[in-house]
Amino acid sequence: MRQAIRALGWATNIFWIILLFFTATALYSAFQLGFGIEPPLVSATGATMTVSLPLYVNNRGFYDISDFIVATLIHDRQGATISNSSTLVPLISRGVRVDAAHNISLSMPELIAKGLTYLLFNNTEFDVGLSLRLVYARAVPFRVSTNVSLPWGAPLHNLSILSPTPYNSTHVSAPVSFENHSPFSLNGTIRLELLDSADHLLGSGTANINVPPNSGYSFPFLVSVPDPLDITKARLHFDTSVFTYGPVVIPLV
Repeated sequence: MRQAIRALGWATNIFWIILLFFTATALYSAFQLGFGIEPPLVSATGATMTVSLPLYVNNRGFYDISDFIVATLIHDRQGATISNSSTLVPLISRGVRVDAAHNISLSMPELIAKGLTYLLFNNTEFDVGLSLRLVYARAVPFRVSTNVSLPWGAPLHNLSILSPTPYNSTHVSAPVSFENHSPFSLNGTIRLELLDSADHLLGSGTANINVPPNSGYSFPFLVSVPDPLDITKARLHFDTSVFTYGPVVIPLV
């Protein structure tokens, strides 16, 4: 019995020594972990904008890192969910540096389908919740989170139409303008419709557009109407490579 108690005591001591050694080396290794996020890269393909966050993890410690996850949850200022994405690096072995990229995708058709059409016309900022999770030495979970802002540039910022003025005896000139603050190139058509107070169509016109990012657009539509004095409002329809939307109703009185 005495030998069993002595053996149990030795086992307990060995367990605590191992635990203290693991804790000390794990803490030391945690301070040897190198991590960084580079400035984001923004690109646009078709109707999707991608924000890429280049990052690196340099595991200079004694233990492997597993299940390294970068996650982002994006909301607008009213709390509507814009995007929810995550990137997983299954294993970062000790002594290894891993470079990766966390990609955030924003689709204009999806934003319009969610009813967030104000993003077509208004610049704003999104609230981004960024979290990092990992398991160290396959035993110790770790998590850190922060909040940052992501600017949004509207593709139809400051959309306006000047009151139509007579161009000749049969046509009026109706200048339409906007500023493309988005990373998208807007290629397609704009259809302008002029209406009277009873919403009767008086005349219409269509123009092709090709507006690069961070560029302005201005075009005087020439529309045939019976009487310019009857015009009270305009309707605009957009059919572009990035989105289809309309009508946008603009009073002209």
